[in-house]
Amino acid sequence: MSTECEGKSSWPELVGKEGKVAEETIERENPLVDAIIVDKDAEVTTDFRCDRVWVRVNTSGIVVSVPTIG
Repeated sequence: MSTECEGKSSWPELVGKEGKVAEETIERENPLVDAIIVDKDAEVTTDFRCDRVWVRVNTSGIVVSVPTIG
């Protein structure tokens, strides 16, 4: 199985931004992915998918880690 995904795959510039803004930015910059906002400590599925980006936010809704495809 290949892990090569099309388009932009990482958004380090979004750390510290509001989660909703990050979600919109990610989906605008790579329309092939669905950005999903989750709590920073949430357990999520670990299967790799080229069409998904987890956006981890703190209790204030601020992105706390680099959103990446997976």
